[in-house]
Amino acid sequence: MKEDIRQGQVETTGWCWLEGLWENEGRRKEGSSDASGQFGYSVRVSPQMANRIVDSARSILNKFIPDIYIYTDHMKGINSGKSPGFGLSLVAETTNGTFLSAELASNPQGQGAAVLPEDLGRNCAKLLLEEIYRGGCVDSTNQSLALLLMTLGQQDVSKVLLGPLSPYTIEFLRHLKSFFQIMFKIETKPCGEELKGGDKVLMTCVGVGFSNLSKTLK
Repeated sequence: MKEDIRQGQVETTGWCWLEGLWENEGRRKEGSSDASGQFGYSVRVSPQMANRIVDSARSILNKFIPDIYIYTDHMKGINSGKSPGFGLSLVAETTNGTFLSAELASNPQGQGAAVLPEDLGRNCAKLLLEEIYRGGCVDSTNQSLALLLMTLGQQDVSKVLLGPLSPYTIEFLRHLKSFFQIMFKIETKPCGEELKGGDKVLMTCVGVGFSNLSKTLK
């Protein structure tokens, strides 16, 4: 569920589970990373803010890859809402088709300290580099989503290679055990020639075969 809350208005979008099965072939390989699909955005502020974010992010990322393209998107007018701000979304794609992402946005108006566009751009670029170092087939933000899909999948073995588990993911595993009585087998995979960066963990479980909200879990 995602909510876009702005001053004076609330826009909500979400998803629902339809009857069907999630086909899981397992993700156990990772590859080297390259930049893909990145953009800086600004809303109800000077369009130059987005350019400043991009320049500061490129000052970090261009040390590793010279041909990085970060697009800018400036929203104005009625569709821009009532909350000024800016942010940056960065995505890296590995040679095996895995996407690792990092995103930062300025603090809402009147909440927290003001953020400079240059600081936000550099910090977001460093977060992306950290995700690449952590590695795995899913970035740290979406580790819990991958584990949830494995839990709800077919009554068969599912495996996924992750980077170091985040504190949120560790707590999420406890919730999966409480709700579905599912325990994952966790194997540590030290970094080496095939697994560069930080140490990895191979997560294995047998799904519960969940297919419809109206059906009782067996």
